[in-house]
Amino acid sequence: MAFKDGELSVEESPVSPHRLTIAAGSTSQDQADMAGVGKKQRFTRNFGFISMLGFTTTMMCSWEAVFFSNSTAMSNGGSVTLVYGFIFCFFGSLATAASLAEMVSMFPTSGGQYHFVAMLAPKKYSVFLSWITGWVSTIGWNANSAAGVFFGATMIQGLLVLNDSNYGAPRWQGTLIMWAALLLVLIVNTVGAKILPKIEGFILIIHTLGFFAVLIPLVYLAPHGSAADVFKNFIDAGDTSGYSSGGLAFFVGIISTNLPFIGYDGPIHMAEEVVNASTIVPWSMICTILLNGTLGLAMVIAFCFCLGDLETALTSPTGYDFIEVFYNATNSTGGTSAMTAPLITLVICATFGFLASSSRQTWAFARDQGLPFSNFLSHVNTRTALPLNAVIFCATVTAIICIINIASTVAFNAIVSLTIAGLYTSYFIPITLLAIKRSREPSSIVWGPWTLGPAGLIINILSMCFLIISIVFSFFPPVVPVTLISMNWSALVFGGGVIIGLVFYAIWGRKNYHGPIFERGVMPTDQYGQ
Repeated sequence: MAFKDGELSVEESPVSPHRLTIAAGSTSQDQADMAGVGKKQRFTRNFGFISMLGFTTTMMCSWEAVFFSNSTAMSNGGSVTLVYGFIFCFFGSLATAASLAEMVSMFPTSGGQYHFVAMLAPKKYSVFLSWITGWVSTIGWNANSAAGVFFGATMIQGLLVLNDSNYGAPRWQGTLIMWAALLLVLIVNTVGAKILPKIEGFILIIHTLGFFAVLIPLVYLAPHGSAADVFKNFIDAGDTSGYSSGGLAFFVGIISTNLPFIGYDGPIHMAEEVVNASTIVPWSMICTILLNGTLGLAMVIAFCFCLGDLETALTSPTGYDFIEVFYNATNSTGGTSAMTAPLITLVICATFGFLASSSRQTWAFARDQGLPFSNFLSHVNTRTALPLNAVIFCATVTAIICIINIASTVAFNAIVSLTIAGLYTSYFIPITLLAIKRSREPSSIVWGPWTLGPAGLIINILSMCFLIISIVFSFFPPVVPVTLISMNWSALVFGGGVIIGLVFYAIWGRKNYHGPIFERGVMPTDQYGQ
């Protein structure tokens, strides 16, 4: 079945025919859920709670991102913006993850947000809103994969600069390092895909031990600032970023504190590979925010106390202020390199999850005919039970995006900003629709086993407010007055991506995309009440 002209109609799935199978380890709830979303089981369910928690926690790499994403916050108010901005994003992300968790409990499908929208939107608008949600989510996830290898590669170059002052960190070499990291990520997602849950569990251990391996020497060796400098003294942004309003500077700076929380919808796109997905996926999202948020906040406070001279850190020739802070703490290039190595390792490992999630999102959207070359992208390899075409496609898109770094790091940073704009927009649309339906037609909602209960509407509204603020300020330039170098080009790039998508939809998509398809041979339940 599919949504066509506001009605459900039966049609054959566009993907290659497969027999309906019951994946190893799947429960009766999983079977009912797959029938509820009208999809055949195509993947092996090999993720449990611990492996999915490891997958999401290491993919978000929150405490690590505190170091390499803080520069905009530090230029717009300093430690005060970083600390309180992190707390703001902590609670905003928790409200958003909880709202998404309710929906994935109802509809545990790899399609995620665009599928939620199709189920919750008024019939008249469900197909278009579903499609645009899927499009921006696809943009956001592919940009996220590029961001992962970008940070890993540029931190490697930062260490090379630290150890050899004659090294100029040419951008073309940075792109080559990005490609090398991407190749490793691709191998893990193809050859090593069967053991990915075990890999993620191991990375979770490194993620936790690495936290202490960085925190303890930083706090012990670095000179400490005062509590007033960390929690009270807001640095005049006019001296660092040019913004005359402290409030405006604070919200411009939250792009730095949003990045550590990006990716908590990753488990949603892996839902068809998780045992008891309608319960485990929501809990893994919530526990990830709580765990990563706690570790991240501790690292934010430690970093701010050990910051030293802000101007010196921000103008570090390595390109990263935290490398300068580590060097001031250890007075050793070897010690600084040793403290930075876990960050490089973990952000590249996080990209394992980025590519896995982006490929499943792409595969699911193509399964419902939402993308160009959908029949190719929606193919599942029968031998490996993996969407190899989608994995290779997403890796290729990421590799192409990496080329932009050769021309301009500023332009590439605009691509990185698409992660927030694309993903947060894909969160905002279904959460808004859920809040509307919850307030107007609560009896029409068929809840899954995980729900927020009476507090749900308030949490949905808080999430919507947080997302609006985050999306709007993700387009602001980090410094003013704006030049070609300092301009945040993400608004242009995001707008361009949306326009390209709308042209595609007008010419081809509206004729072929009719919402999530009910695959033949699956008996749908009444879960799709409109």
